Parts: sequence; C-alpha cells; structure tokens
Amino acid sequence: MTRTVTRRAPTSEAPRGPVAGRRVTLFSIVTVAFLALFLLMVVVLLATDLWYTDAKSFREALASREVLHALWLSVFTSLVSVALIVLFAVPVGYALSRYRFPGHALVEALVDLPIVLPPVVIGLSLLVFFSTEIGQWIQRNWIEFVYSVPGIILCQFLVSASFGIRAAAAAFDSVDRRLEDLALTLGCTRGQAFWRVTLPMARNGIVAGAIVAWAHAVGLFGPLMIFAGTTRMHTEVLATTVQLELSIGRIEVALAVAMIMLAAASVALVLVHALTRSRRGWTT
Repeated sequence: MTRTVTRRAPTSEAPRGPVAGRRVTLFSIVTVAFLALFLLMVVVLLATDLWYTDAKSFREALASREVLHALWLSVFTSLVSVALIVLFAVPVGYALSRYRFPGHALVEALVDLPIVLPPVVIGLSLLVFFSTEIGQWIQRNWIEFVYSVPGIILCQFLVSASFGIRAAAAAFDSVDRRLEDLALTLGCTRGQAFWRVTLPMARNGIVAGAIVAWAHAVGLFGPLMIFAGTTRMHTEVLATTVQLELSIGRIEVALAVAMIMLAAASVALVLVHALTRSRRGWTT
C-alpha cells in the first residue's frame, strides 16, 4: 500500500496570531500587568482632563473666533501637508524598498532623521536657511515662508514626511516582488506593474502612514513657534492656541482645545489600526 504525502508549500512569512500554550502563566501575568499599568496611566490622564473640563469651556472655545480660525487653519494646512507627504512618500518609499545603491544606509538614515531630531531644530534650521541669500531670494521672488501660512505647511511637511515615507517603504516591502515580475512576463511595463499590482497591494499601509503623518502635523508646535509664529487670526493653529490660551490664564479653554486635538488623534489611531488590523486573541 502506497501512502501519498502532501507537503504544504512554504510561505514567505510566518503565520500571525496568538501564542499557543497554557492560558495563564506567570509570564503572561507579568506582561498583562505591565499592559494594565500603562493603560491605567493613560485612562487616568484622560479622566482628569474630562473632569477638569466642562461644557461651558467647550462652548466658549467653539464660539471663539480665534479658536475657530485656528481650527480651520489646522485642517487646511495639515491636509495640504499630507497631500504633499503622500506625493513624496509613494515614490521615495518605493525607491527605498526596491532599489539598492551605494550609500543606501546613509540615505535611509537621512530620511529617518526628522523622526529622531527634535522638531524645534527643524524650525530653527528653516529660519536660518531663509536668512541666507538663497532663502531671501526665494521669499522675494517666489513664496514668503517666514511667519506665514506657507511656512506652517513647510514645517508640517518636513517634520512629518518621514512617517509617511517609512510607512510607504514598509508597505512596499510587504508586497511580494515576484508578483511584479509575473506582471512583467504578462506584458506589463514596470510602471504598469507598479500601478496595477504593487500600489493597490500596498495601499492600506500607505494610507495608514498618511494618517499618522497627518496627526503628527496637526499636533506640531515647536517649529511653528520659531518659524511661522503664533499671530492670532494669521498663523495660529490649534497647537499654538493651547499655548496662547494658557499664557492668558484661560486653562479651561486651553484644555478644551486640547481635548479637540485628542479626539482627532484618537480617530486617526482608530483608522490606522483598522487598516493594519490583525487577529489577536487567547488560545488554549
């Protein structure tokens, strides 16, 4: 009697899911205890903010012309910034994922530099650059960036673009290159293989990176203080509104604005996790 053995083809990545084993162990208790402690700290901070803020403060914040202008400017500048970030993130992320060239590690380090660099340094560097002859020529003949709305967009783009680029590169890394090669054998050009195969498969990761970059741009503070200023009804965004309201002693209004930013960030995180969700759970 002959027995036929069927072997499963190896997959390129390990199966994702919960760790098999006993439901409760000392190790699981310790790790979950740390998780619970961290969650407790976050929940306590959120509860404190909600307890300190009342409906009157929210109504006062939403009725303020300055706050409404800052809200509109934050939405406008962050959306323009994230559009520019996606415009750069897709080709740059694809190049970092697919090509290898001399100095590749240095290029990746420079792309990631804004992530680890204090944002205020970028604002200071921009201010110094536009004080040079080249920067002054750009301002005279092209666009005025210093203490202006374009300056806000430039700050948001430079500080937040690395998040979108890194997410795009990781998304392209997750796409099997053999699928692109297969599309080439079927008659597609390299560009057609990118648009029809690679980009659709990497779409969720790119969108998730764009959402993270947008949330980071909305919360940007330090570079804007230095490079764009905090002029009310001109270059004031939500992050600088919090500082301005605190400076005049309106803590409740400042906290109400902070809660609006917190709500926007929470929605962004929910969207990111929805796009990158994986199945998790307990097993026996």
